[in-house]
Amino acid sequence: MADIAVIGGGASGLTAAIAAARKGADVCVLERGKRVGKKILATGNGRCNLTNIGASRADYHGGDTSFIDHAAGTFWVRETLEMFSELGVLPKVEDGGKVYPYSGSAASVLDVLRRETERVGAETVCGFDVSSVKRMRNGGFKIAAYDGRTVRARGVIIACGGKAAPDLGSNGSGYELLRSFGHTITPLSPSLVQIKTAPDIVKKLKGIKTEARVTIGEFSETGELLFTDYGLSGPPVFSLSSRIGDAGYAEVDLMPEYAFGDVLELLRQRAERLADVPLEDFFTGMLNKRVGQALLKSTDTVPLSRKAGSLSERELKSITAAIKRWRFELRGTMSWNNAQVTKGGAVTSEFDPETMGSRLVKGLYACGEVLDIDGDCGGYNLQWAWSSGYIAGSCAAAMSAVLKNRSEEKQ
Repeated sequence: MADIAVIGGGASGLTAAIAAARKGADVCVLERGKRVGKKILATGNGRCNLTNIGASRADYHGGDTSFIDHAAGTFWVRETLEMFSELGVLPKVEDGGKVYPYSGSAASVLDVLRRETERVGAETVCGFDVSSVKRMRNGGFKIAAYDGRTVRARGVIIACGGKAAPDLGSNGSGYELLRSFGHTITPLSPSLVQIKTAPDIVKKLKGIKTEARVTIGEFSETGELLFTDYGLSGPPVFSLSSRIGDAGYAEVDLMPEYAFGDVLELLRQRAERLADVPLEDFFTGMLNKRVGQALLKSTDTVPLSRKAGSLSERELKSITAAIKRWRFELRGTMSWNNAQVTKGGAVTSEFDPETMGSRLVKGLYACGEVLDIDGDCGGYNLQWAWSSGYIAGSCAAAMSAVLKNRSEEKQ
């Protein structure tokens, strides 16, 4: 019987396994894929955005984000960077506080995690697709795979990830395993994913990137916006994708550094200086030409063959309003295949934030994306994976040691 069985060999699972094994536990990692860490390789566009130096509760979402407070005070950014430094990863801080390995390769992060997993003696079993986890009468758990194999362990850590990016190994199985023990799962939806809008404008702008502030409801994010043939993409959109709710539209501010009045005055001066320039070239040098043309059409400022000097004060105000609050009708998000993270998960009130242990079933733990905690774009989700995995592994190992000692004393 193993001391700890970790179900899932992703970021949180490998961290949990390493933490538990370092505490002296006999650990077995059960991974349904052909190899561990496949999703790690895709993070940060293949560069692995390890964490964010400014990570705080404000960067996370869920039913109760105070659940992360203990982790933030126990094993957070500093401790994470120290761990990876010890493993040989040299960190590099970039814009927005994002931290990447200096190598620029997510593969190097996975390599050091796999190496450390082996060094501490944690066994990895790939191709083990868990079908059920059940309590045994004499204590501990029996984990069964669909192919008939079984593993017994004193404690189990559910680190299966969510439903996002199923091609990388996530299939939502962890939710069903937790449900089988009576845990509550909130509604699930794709997060850190592209947003779909009415196609009439965006199709013509496919592939164009521009700095902008995007607002959905009361939430706003600023960064590089990407227009696609189906809607909007880019970091600010990813961060807002879980905020859609019942919102009917997204607003794009193409000049977030300028107030409405300042933009209006710029356009007045521009129309005067460029009076003989046709409207199709009015924004050249100020905004992306195609974006400017689409914006003018959206305000019915046509035809674009008109001269800039013909713009009325009413039209200038209408154009200014579009620059500051260009509206795009929302039509949901792209699918799980496009999502980076799952919004929703196991209700955190049913777990102890100091141990990641279940309040319903002794010896059962959960960490990472399977819990109802998701972060913004920028390294926050991996930080939660490292932190929750470390705490779950450490505490599960301590619990297992107590149970093992009791068992030996009885003998």
